This record gives sequence, C-alpha cells and structure tokens, in this order.
Amino acid sequence: MSKEKSATKKSSQTQIVKGRLDISRSGMGYVIVEGMEKDIVVRPNDFGRAFHGDTVRVQINNDSGRGRRTEGKITDVAVRNQATYIGNISLNKNIAFFKAATEKPMPDFYIPVEKLNGATDGERVVAKLVKWDKADKKPEGEVVTILKAEDVNDMAMKEILIEAGFPLTFEKQVLEEAMKLSETITREELKKRKDYRDILTFTIDPADAKDFDDAISIRNLDNGNYEIGVHIADVSHFVKQDSILDKSAYERATSVYLPDRVNPMLPEKISNELCSLRPNEDKYTFSVIFQITNRGEIKHKWIGRTIIHSDHRFTYEDVQTIIETKEGTHYKAVLLLNNLAQIFRKERFDQGAINFSSQEVRFQLDEKGKPIGIVIKESKDSHKLVEEFMLLANRTIAEYVSRIKINQEPVPFPYRIHDTPDDEKLKPFAAFAKKFGYTFDIHDDAAVAKSFNNLLKDVNGKPEQHVLEQLGIRTMAKAVYTSKNVGHYGLGFEHYCHFTSPIRRYPDVMVHRILQECLDKNVKPDKKMDEKCKHCSDKERKAMEAERASNKYKQVEFMQDYLGEEFDGIISGVASFGFFVETVLHKCEGMVTVRDLCEFDEFKLDEADYALVGLHTGKKFRMGDAVKIKVVAANLEKRQLDYHWVQEDGKTVLNIGKAKQATKKKK
Repeated sequence: MSKEKSATKKSSQTQIVKGRLDISRSGMGYVIVEGMEKDIVVRPNDFGRAFHGDTVRVQINNDSGRGRRTEGKITDVAVRNQATYIGNISLNKNIAFFKAATEKPMPDFYIPVEKLNGATDGERVVAKLVKWDKADKKPEGEVVTILKAEDVNDMAMKEILIEAGFPLTFEKQVLEEAMKLSETITREELKKRKDYRDILTFTIDPADAKDFDDAISIRNLDNGNYEIGVHIADVSHFVKQDSILDKSAYERATSVYLPDRVNPMLPEKISNELCSLRPNEDKYTFSVIFQITNRGEIKHKWIGRTIIHSDHRFTYEDVQTIIETKEGTHYKAVLLLNNLAQIFRKERFDQGAINFSSQEVRFQLDEKGKPIGIVIKESKDSHKLVEEFMLLANRTIAEYVSRIKINQEPVPFPYRIHDTPDDEKLKPFAAFAKKFGYTFDIHDDAAVAKSFNNLLKDVNGKPEQHVLEQLGIRTMAKAVYTSKNVGHYGLGFEHYCHFTSPIRRYPDVMVHRILQECLDKNVKPDKKMDEKCKHCSDKERKAMEAERASNKYKQVEFMQDYLGEEFDGIISGVASFGFFVETVLHKCEGMVTVRDLCEFDEFKLDEADYALVGLHTGKKFRMGDAVKIKVVAANLEKRQLDYHWVQEDGKTVLNIGKAKQATKKKK
C-alpha cells in the first residue's frame, strides 16, 4: 500500500464528528450529525460514558464496507442532555444504587451512603451524575430530591420537567447568591440612569403573573407628540456575567410554563421581587424611549438604562374593559396606546408580516391541580397592545446593534430569526388550498406572505379555516436564535431580537449585556455566540415539548371523566395508522385508529389530500372534516386519548348540546 493511501485510510479511521446520541429501546445507538445524510451506528459497547440524548464526539470507522451503515465509537461527551434523572433507590446492606425510570437503556448509578440524603430503599428520587471515571464500572451519583409528591398529578409534572432536562430546584449556592443581592437604590447607580419615576408608568400582565418583565410609560410633549417608553427589567444589573447565578440561568436558558406551575429560569428572589416591575416600587430598567406622533410616526428613539416607578398594575382583562367601555383608571393613556398599536399592527401586515393566529387552551384547576374545566384563550386588543410595543422595542434594539461594526465585522449578537418557508412544504399546501378555491402565489417570498394574509382573511369563519391555518403554520420554518441575521420572515422584519423578557429568557439577558457594551463603545466580541444561541434554541424547544406534554397530560386527566361520552370534533391530522381528532369544545386531541375502522372499510392514506380514503366505499376522512367521536380510553401514563368514530346514518351530525351537558355535569 502506498504512503498516500495509508495516510488517507488512517485519516478516515480517525475522523471525529459531533452529534446527538439517540438510543433505541433495543439498545442500539445512532448519532445524528447535522449535515450528514445518514446517522452513525454505535453499538452498546461503544457508548463510552454517554447517555441517550447527549451531545457526543464520535470516531467514525469507515471500514464498514460498501453499502453498509457508517459505524463509530463515542470518544467523549460534549454536553449532557440532562442534569438530573428520575428513578428509584435500591438499597441492600449499605450499598445503594439508583435505577433510572426510562425506556432507554442506561446504567445504574452507584450512590455512596453519605450521598443518599435521607432516601430509603424503593423511594422515588431525583439523582444527579457526580462522576464517572474511566476506572469505575458504574457512574457515581447523588440524590438531589426525594419525590414525596402530594399526588400522581404532581409527580407527573415533575417527571415531565426532569425528562426535558430542567432541574426542579436551584442549587444551594445559587439561592445563597440570590439572597445576597440588595434591592437598595444607590446614588452611584442613579447617576448612570435616566430618571423616569415621575412619569405615568404601568404594567399589563396576566392575572396570575408575578414576574413583571415590562412596563410602558407615556407623557405628552410640548411639541404635540407623545413620549412612550418601553421599560424592561434590568436583570443584567443583578446577574453578572460568569457568576454562579449566570451559569445557572444559562444552563436552564428559559422558564418553563406548565398548567399548574412555573419552573423559573431565575430564583424567585430575582424573578418575583428584585426585578419584577411591581407597582409603587422603584426599579432599575433598560429602556427604549420613543417620540411618536398621533399618526404613529416615530420621530426619535433613545436607548439606555433608567429607573422607573410603576403607578399601576393592570391585568389584560382590566385593559380590555377600558378599551371596550372607554372609561376606567388612566383610560386616556390606555386608549391612546391602543390606537397607536392598531396603526403599528396595520403597518406590519401591509409590509409583509403574516397574520397567523393560534388558539391556546387554559385549564381551570382545583386546589390539587386537577383540571375541572378547559377554556380557550383569545388574543384580544389588550394583548395586541402589549405585543405591538414589545415588537417595536425588540426590532429597534436589533436595528441599532446591526449597524455597529467591530473591525469591519458585525457584532456577535443573538438575533431571533425566522427563515422563509420551504418550497417542498409550500407546494402541496398550495395545491390543497386550491381545492377549497384559494389561489396561492409562491413565485417569491413577498407573494407567499401576501397570499397567506389573503387566505387567512378569506377563510375566517368558514369550515376549512382550522385545517388551512394549521397546515399553513406547518409550512413555516421554526424561529431560532443565531448570530447569522437573515431577518424574521413571519414578522416581516429585517432585524429582530428578544430584548423584552430577560426574567424568563436567557437570550434577552445576553442582548442587554451586548447592548450596554455598544452604548459604552466597548464591545468584547463573544466567540462562543453561535454555541450559546444553539443552546438557547435547544432549551426553548425542550421547554415547548415539556409544555405540550403537560397540556396533553391535563387533557387526558380531564377526559378520564368522560369515558363513553360522545363529542363533536375536527380531524386535526392524518397518518397511515389513523386520524387525530380535536374536540370542538375542549381542544382535546385523540386518535381514531385504522384498526377501529376496519369494520367499515379498508383505509389508505392519500398524502396529497391529507386524507384517509376507503378503498371500497370511497369514504374519506380529511383533515379539517367535522366528525363525531366517542371517548373510549384515556391513558395517563402514555398521555394518550383513544377515540372511536361514531357513524350516524352515514352522515356526521353535529351535536354541541350533548358536549355542553357533559361539561355542565362535570362541574
């Protein structure tokens, strides 16, 4: 063999790439590498110290032969997927092991007796990995929390958080660091800030909120314009870069909102006390101040650190009442802000923003967290008022930073980007919309946005509204954080970032720090910006998965009381194995399987028509169709609802009354 060939072979054998390890139930591993067409197969003996979901470095072995899957061996763990794990303690004669409660193969942790923290044999616990040296056969762990949950419901919520990689509690050092922080307003700090304490300022938040991120101030100017300030909690004043608090916040990267609890990014001392813009308290803020005409023209902008004093705490319901009745506390200011917000909103849509609206559910819970009702959350003018001013502030900050160059290079910055839709997803959607009589122009991005807005306006209130809105959303790319600014397609913004929620989102904290460096003309470019953006995007995705899982759990828990009941529903998805149905009244999604339809016909999937079609009868179950279903099973462990299709004389008959009676009976 020539030296050249030998070197190539050696090089190919030692090629190391980074990816995420996915372990199947059978125990075989697959490393998913971005940009690689096929996953790398890793056999159980080659996992090294890696667990399912970890980001790992894998050494590729290209001696697999032609046509065979690429195989590899994990050399080390770059990032752990989870900080803690749920499972049970097995204790025998002072030797303790932790067995993780997971379907994925995972080694037991050896737990030294002094690290049991009071846990006894068989107890359900949260444990963390302490170390796993090469000489050790088993990883060593420590019990963090004994899960003495009040009920099954509480335990389920905690398990969802742990599975998503979010710790249930803050470490002792983090809490101690938070308790040391002072709320005293100092003269030295006041000198660095503009004082807005004498200007009318208020917050608008959900009724149950405690962490008030943002406030709005307003006053008349002598030139006839208005000065409107968007004031954001100055978290970065308290959470210093690379401190214990900062590292903890970065690791979590986001607060997680479940139906019965919030798992916060920051300790309550910071999120609900020091930084929360509570009424009648002086607070440090980071602000964008706008001078605006009554026609919504922005004449001047100022960015900097401030101090404010909130005069009033509004709920969204309070503000909505003022908008509708045109009377109430500070009604003139509220009505003016609402008028300006309507102008900004119209301008956004005129300039290419897409007017997608999605319905959210909120659970009415009893004192133990059990759902006793489900209400559909509507986005009203009060929500849109706050939304428009937050969008304006976020956009203004991104535009400001984008203009600054360091050594003729852009400042590394966590932009919030939303890419243009994928052609491969758009084409079948456009063809499907055409079946309902809606034309869709996909020749360029602007035409797509205009087509979407026309469709969303025309479809409003029609039977096909739900299906076309849902499928339209699915054609969209996912919004992420990155330093490579490609703009935000959905909002129609060339520059956009997240600045307005630093209590609950880590990228906003990063934005505040970089913004201050820009204002000080002392930018220290962060070489790890892309890595941090990816981490925050990943954590955001996991938080959303946890939120969806918890909502699904509550839906199943709610529908357990309705086994055997019939409801009207809308087909929300189709697959080769059945179709999903969302109930009209409660938005609870369940599955009708092909197996349960076999007595009527043999059904096959028609992907182009988003439908299951009967081979003999031609009966069609298409996404968006109205159907009647019966609730036949509610599996809490799997978070799964099973429905049967109810056939009535060959027709689907809507019967809202019965569903309403069921809800009444439940109450």
